[in-house]
Amino acid sequence: MKISWLKYKNDETSFKFFKNIGFDVFDIENLEETDSKIAELVDKQYRTIVISNEVAGFSEDIIKKYAKNDNVNIIIAPIKNVT
Repeated sequence: MKISWLKYKNDETSFKFFKNIGFDVFDIENLEETDSKIAELVDKQYRTIVISNEVAGFSEDIIKKYAKNDNVNIIIAPIKNVT
């Protein structure tokens, strides 16, 4: 099972740990392209995709396309308060 993390390129805190230990963390340059990036990851056989809350707000397909898809798990990471 392949797992990926998806975040906005200017987000310096989300998924930093996973990136530092070598997991597949992808930056998205344009938030309007969130659905196409998710589709690309699904095509590359990623079955679990964890996305930041900020990125999730730009996706229509999370609910429409993937909510009832048993082959893909999309997890929306909660906002982390940094103090």
